[in-house]
Amino acid sequence: MLPRLTVLARSLAVLTLCGATSAKALEFPLPPSGEDVVGNVEVVQTRYEDTFADISEKYDLGYLELVAANPGVDPWLPGAGTEVVLPTRFILPPGPREGIVINIAEYRLYYFPKGQDVVYTYPLGIGREGWGSPIGNTKITAKTANPSWYPPESIRAEHAADGEFLPKVVRPGPDNPLGPFKFTLGMPGYLIHGSNKKFGIGMQVSHGCFRMFNNNLLELADFAPVGTKVHIINEPYKFGVSQGRIYLEAHAPLSDKGAPTSIDSHATVVNALLQSDDVDAADVNMDWDAVRAIINAQDGLPVEIAVPMRQASNVN
Repeated sequence: MLPRLTVLARSLAVLTLCGATSAKALEFPLPPSGEDVVGNVEVVQTRYEDTFADISEKYDLGYLELVAANPGVDPWLPGAGTEVVLPTRFILPPGPREGIVINIAEYRLYYFPKGQDVVYTYPLGIGREGWGSPIGNTKITAKTANPSWYPPESIRAEHAADGEFLPKVVRPGPDNPLGPFKFTLGMPGYLIHGSNKKFGIGMQVSHGCFRMFNNNLLELADFAPVGTKVHIINEPYKFGVSQGRIYLEAHAPLSDKGAPTSIDSHATVVNALLQSDDVDAADVNMDWDAVRAIINAQDGLPVEIAVPMRQASNVN
């Protein structure tokens, strides 16, 4: 069965947007050591006036996340009663579960508060082509409420070329693109901030900084102190384990030079699988058809790709 159909069949809830309450942060208990999958996929039924932009904000999802998880659905006019998959199941990003981890390939931030067995996750707007977001390790160096924006000369020149005058300083208020709060990062020139535009979260829209929904940002501002570590990665393919079974989650790779070919993507995933600590080729029953389908779909939904031989034998 194709991964998308498998996920739909295993969905745990069907909600109706008009009857659902506004979502808060996506918060999940941390899984036990050796486990990597959190959350559950859900399905909502839309009203006639709903758009993906509305659904994204309501359920703390990025616009492109919804588009990827719902091929064939019109994001601007899904129609009344259309079932829309909410990709609210995640393989946690690789590496230490501490501080903030940003995976630009999935347009998403994960926050692991110190001393708490929970993880919060939020959608992000990231740098557009030519203004890519950075990769590497840094930390939060300052927190500022109601910030002023001092646009660099390069951005003022870009706006001027389009016939738009941009002042040297944009004071706090509804026209400030930083929104109500900003985190300053140790990487000069880069911020995590809000926005005066709801559309664009979960897309490549910024000049390299990370944009968040304002309510998400203000919540994170209450949680994350100055000095919080920030680890920024670009991992379009994530592997994880849940109850002994191995999962793969695939996103469209990001590159200023364009996405890699299907052959390149398959080779990347196969090599990563063979090198993964989670996969012992002699001890698992790998579904390579599922791997190929997941890579081709790039829908961001974690799908099972392997079970230990002993479990496979029990099933057979």
